[in-house]
Amino acid sequence: MWALLVLIGAASVSAHLQDLSFDGQKVFRVIPQNDEQVETLNFLASIMEVDFWQPDSVKLLRPKMQVDFRVEAEKSFEVEELLRKSGMKHQVLIDNLQAAMDAQFDSKARTNGHSYEKYNNWDTIAAWTADIANQNPDLVSRSVIGETYEGRPIYVLKVGKGGTDKKAIFIDCGFHAREWISPAFCQWFVKEAVETYGEDSVITTLLDTLDFYVVPVVNIDGYIYTWTNNRMWRKTRSKNAGTTCIGTDPNRNFNAGWCTIGASSSPCSSTYCGSEPESEKETKALADFIREHLSTIKAYLTIHSYSQLLLFPYSYTYNLPSDYRELNSIASAAVKQLASLYNTKYTYGPGATTIYPAAGGSDDWAYDQGIKYSFTLELRDTGRYGFLLPESQIKPTSEETLLAVKYIANYVLEHLY
Repeated sequence: MWALLVLIGAASVSAHLQDLSFDGQKVFRVIPQNDEQVETLNFLASIMEVDFWQPDSVKLLRPKMQVDFRVEAEKSFEVEELLRKSGMKHQVLIDNLQAAMDAQFDSKARTNGHSYEKYNNWDTIAAWTADIANQNPDLVSRSVIGETYEGRPIYVLKVGKGGTDKKAIFIDCGFHAREWISPAFCQWFVKEAVETYGEDSVITTLLDTLDFYVVPVVNIDGYIYTWTNNRMWRKTRSKNAGTTCIGTDPNRNFNAGWCTIGASSSPCSSTYCGSEPESEKETKALADFIREHLSTIKAYLTIHSYSQLLLFPYSYTYNLPSDYRELNSIASAAVKQLASLYNTKYTYGPGATTIYPAAGGSDDWAYDQGIKYSFTLELRDTGRYGFLLPESQIKPTSEETLLAVKYIANYVLEHLY
């Protein structure tokens, strides 16, 4: 069997994920039952290019864990053979990745301009941030909190009715470039805020009393790259000294247990923690902005995909946060709200125990800065489409997510500290 494995991998170790036809690429799901089967997956990752979707690193694999991963088309037969020989049951979640990518664009709203029900490229989103602020000057203002590695402005929209000394909630989207449903939600949130202000009593009260800082896309360079070069790109696009491997995982780059667990010190890894905390311009811009507004920001919400989870600290340690009971009870109520619309089931809890440990995340960092209500939402789905959620699901996903966000925001408003 080992001879078979070595044969499979010999030609492929150097093949990086830049052969950008995804035709015939497959996404597998397995649940290794014991350490030996985990070892088989580790070996597989050592001899060929394996893109782990859930969890996002081979180092996090453990028995009984659901594992989703993508492999190149010409390797899929050998992978199936290996799984069969190791006795590991598997299913093929996505049979042809390119077909799934093409099928994403199923929205009926095929306009050239911006649409809330389709995936918009960065230029379209950037223009939208200016438009929505211009059209709603009493509710929305746009500013720049920094720039990306490639020199693009990072925009934040301040959404709220004018007033002084208002407390705020910070929401960001688009940390990981390939998680397209995330920026789609941030745009939807702003739309709902401006369109229902004065009609929806909860939204009206929230905007009268609080400000929302919304960053529609944090990792802009990476997001653009998913539109132009590699739909499966995750990290930033910064250059790393001493290697040709590009990018850092911005959600492993915060100073919260930095690079200790569930993050990689290898620049070629998709969970690379960076050369130091806040080495990425995007991360630093976000952290600087939050530090400058620490006296007013009372909640932090970061939007990711996929797996239908509502997580709170900690992810870098198995220790529970001092506010565990309150955060757990908020999460429990928020996922009930979310499920009330389409019966979408979410799991909730502290990151490390609910999914897997991961150091350097923005939610843990925000919590350790004193922002008590700090949450990560992992939106739809649970793997049928993974990062390639069709546009036809943008509206229902955003609608249900909005219910959870409104619940959390309303709770924060009633429990200001």
